[in-house]
Amino acid sequence: MSARARSARFDRRTTETQIAGRLVIDGGGRYQVSTGIRFLDHMLELFTRHGGFDLTLDATGDLDVDQHHTVEDIGISLGEAVLAALGDRKGINRAGYFLMPMDETLAMVAIDLSGRPHAVVDLKLKVKKVGDLQAELVHDFFDGFATGARANVHAKVLYGRSSHHHVEAVFKAFARALRVACSRDARLARMLPSTKGLL
Repeated sequence: MSARARSARFDRRTTETQIAGRLVIDGGGRYQVSTGIRFLDHMLELFTRHGGFDLTLDATGDLDVDQHHTVEDIGISLGEAVLAALGDRKGINRAGYFLMPMDETLAMVAIDLSGRPHAVVDLKLKVKKVGDLQAELVHDFFDGFATGARANVHAKVLYGRSSHHHVEAVFKAFARALRVACSRDARLARMLPSTKGLL
């Protein structure tokens, strides 16, 4: 497997959103993000830093209608970028999980780059908005990512008080779980991490 940094560009254009950028899996935590939703920018910035990725992302969407299209399509775009950047996926760990504390909150995320998209999200949010982000759309982001990456994504807040901490802890855990799943295992350098021979 080449030591070259794994990366992919993305450019998703619909009647509802225009999203373009580049994801580097083997990055250094650098980011330039603009989504029109400041709290989502913050989550993507810390996702990039905690994952050790590089991310440039510029998104415009029909925010005058709703945030849903923008948030979901960003998730899809990032998922597709991960899928493209990993190529044939030989030699990767494939699965990863992380428990992330943030003060009074504890969150867990588990990821399997299995080729089968599915998201289970339990954030225990009791507010309609976190910052300027519609709280229910965090689920749509992870659902979009799972679809784009063809991955299983399980995200759960075990306990906590602050809704801000719930979402932030989950995004940090997501980043670190994805970093593990994407990491190379030298012992499996020429092998696909599946007995089926297909991911």
